[in-house]
Amino acid sequence: MVALQKTRFSAKKLQTICVTASFVLASLACSQGYVSPVELTAIAQSQGKITTPLAPLVTTAALTTTEPTASPAMTSTQAPIPTFTELPLNSATPAPTATIDPLATPRPPIQYYTQSGDTLPSILGRFGVSADQIVYSQTVPETGLINPGILLIIPNVLHDVFDSIAVIPDSEVVFSPTALDFDLTAFANQAGGFLSTYKEELSGGPTAGADIIKRVCLENSVNPRLLLALLEYKSHWVYGQPANLAETEYPMGYVKLEEKGLYRQLSWAVSQLSLGYYGWRAGNLSTLPFSDGTVLRISPGLNAGSAGLQYLFAQLYNRADWVSALYGNDSFTDLIRKMYGDPFVRADSIGPLYSPELTQPKLELPFVPGRVWAFTGGPHSAWGPDGALAALDFAPPSSKSGCVDNPEWVVAMAPGVIVRAENGAVIQDLDNDGLENTGWNIFYMHIATKDRVAVGTRVETGDHIGHASCEGGVSTGTHTHVARKYNGEWILADGPMSFNLSGYIAHNGIKSYDGTMTKGDTIIIRDENGGKESHISIPKP
Repeated sequence: MVALQKTRFSAKKLQTICVTASFVLASLACSQGYVSPVELTAIAQSQGKITTPLAPLVTTAALTTTEPTASPAMTSTQAPIPTFTELPLNSATPAPTATIDPLATPRPPIQYYTQSGDTLPSILGRFGVSADQIVYSQTVPETGLINPGILLIIPNVLHDVFDSIAVIPDSEVVFSPTALDFDLTAFANQAGGFLSTYKEELSGGPTAGADIIKRVCLENSVNPRLLLALLEYKSHWVYGQPANLAETEYPMGYVKLEEKGLYRQLSWAVSQLSLGYYGWRAGNLSTLPFSDGTVLRISPGLNAGSAGLQYLFAQLYNRADWVSALYGNDSFTDLIRKMYGDPFVRADSIGPLYSPELTQPKLELPFVPGRVWAFTGGPHSAWGPDGALAALDFAPPSSKSGCVDNPEWVVAMAPGVIVRAENGAVIQDLDNDGLENTGWNIFYMHIATKDRVAVGTRVETGDHIGHASCEGGVSTGTHTHVARKYNGEWILADGPMSFNLSGYIAHNGIKSYDGTMTKGDTIIIRDENGGKESHISIPKP
């Protein structure tokens, strides 16, 4: 990304802005051509593609799945060199690509067909090449989404690549329309394992295990089928009982005192999953780091969902056991099929999560025209400390620092209906179907309970959502945090559909929370303390 030159407001522009209160703000640590979901579900069910599988008839015993305990031997065979290297779509158990002698004859190029969600920057990052090294069968956009199925001939320059097949579609990782037919509580209760009776004390009081999973899924926009399967694979909670104290207190296998309990364990796992998924989507992630210090290059033709799952499992296993857990006998992917059927069939029933023609609907800044707020957080994680750099932060004018009440209104960025309002979060559905895992949804965070908009309310652009606060998540200063989702996937703030608010375009900084917003020659620079260069407003109509 080309660095943006730092530019201050001209004196003339500053004179037109009357700011009666100073910004004294503390640093922030925040934690659809469209087919309706009803139509999607009806079409899929008529084709026999979506069903709600019941838990196995014998629900009191654990499924036969085996976590890897030994390091399987990894072998490869020498094959004749073809004209092109086809990236694997469906094949037998994969093996790592052998290290190539630099003095050997150059390897044949890779024949790659673009897939949904691809952009040229992400392809360049994954394949380790520059744009002029690729031979294109047709023109592709420099920054936007690329049509699936376009042939690219790419030099094969990578080494130590694990040429793996896809293990899970994107729609089975994020909280997508494939989750519409899934009743998590009913599934867990029928399975009858430890989860069905488990409770944990959270901020709202004793919370049932299934409700904890639902909460994590909603907060992080992740698919409930995936979390349930992970819980069963790691600790046998769904169909059986945890085998020991470690599986009881640390069911995801991340043994750290401050991460004890189901909610924290699932939140950690989702954080790792998101680092892989969205890092791969952006083209910033290319290798898997293992606990022993070794790394493995991810097969560049994988989809984001598979890369995310590979990344999570690399945090849980050494390299050999990682292979067994994902691609061996009684693997995690085998368990998913036993529990729910083929995930790729469900994915096919809804098609790609988004098309290359998708564009952001018109959105306005989330505060009243004529009022001056501060841009205090550039692109950063939509939820939690790690994940999709999909969120931006804005703070209202105040003469006091820290978490204080503020009368300024956060307002709707577009027309829509409110589908969720709890724990500081407000979700606005823009396609008015009442579902937050279909189409465009706007996420407003740190909205005070007092005067907060009610669920079911239909709002127009500029209508009141509530007041900025510190409620929900972690925050050290009054502000609001906004992000976008489409079909359950967080949309990166700086990407093929960059955040555009009242014509201001978001740009990443050197690190999370840094960044700028630009509109023509005007550059707004993020400042956690609300300095003048961060002041942003739109004129009154």
